[in-house]
Amino acid sequence: MHSETHLALHRLRAADLRAEADAHRLAVQAKRPHAIRTRLGWTLVEVGLRLASPGPALAH
Repeated sequence: MHSETHLALHRLRAADLRAEADAHRLAVQAKRPHAIRTRLGWTLVEVGLRLASPGPALAH
């Protein structure tokens, strides 16, 4: 294979790999808010349970 042809194919493949990596990064970033919503949801559940449970009895 001619060296210029080999170089051109290498550049095309490198560009394809970069595009694939960018698409993967975007997909991973799109999933992150779901994890934040899950943590926030469980935090709200915990706060709700603390508010719903009876507090300690006050001594007179």
